[in-house]
Amino acid sequence: MVDVGDDAPRFTASLAHDGIEPFDLESHLGDGPIVLAFYPAAFSNTCTTEVCTLRDGLGRFEDVDATVFGVSTDLPHAQDVFRAKHDLPFGLIADPDHHAIEAYDVVDDAFEPRGVEVVARRAVFVIDSDGVIRYRWLAEHPGKEPDYDAVVEAVADAA
Repeated sequence: MVDVGDDAPRFTASLAHDGIEPFDLESHLGDGPIVLAFYPAAFSNTCTTEVCTLRDGLGRFEDVDATVFGVSTDLPHAQDVFRAKHDLPFGLIADPDHHAIEAYDVVDDAFEPRGVEVVARRAVFVIDSDGVIRYRWLAEHPGKEPDYDAVVEAVADAA
């Protein structure tokens, strides 16, 4: 399991941010802290609340030059529509091939009875400029949201 003090696992995926483009975590390291906010499904209630809360508090992250990314197993075009619908100023990483959720050990198969084989477990990781994980939070159940103040504090500590 990935934990605080570990090197952040690198992965590639697609990024929905003013269109769809390739994403490589490695290329974002060194520019300040990174917040990876994993969530199960775009357009679901708790996930929408989570990304909108991050959107509304984005200034708190930008004050310390942090970059926020949402991550789910949704397809890139679904992430792009979700981002546009909620006017999200940060990118959403589409991980339908499960590279990121497997690398961070946040695979959740609890939704399989509902017809969805695998989704991301709700989790937040803060990565410092050196690529080291400085904060990790894992949801106890899908409807649980992170302590946003704790995330902001972790980002400030990682800056």
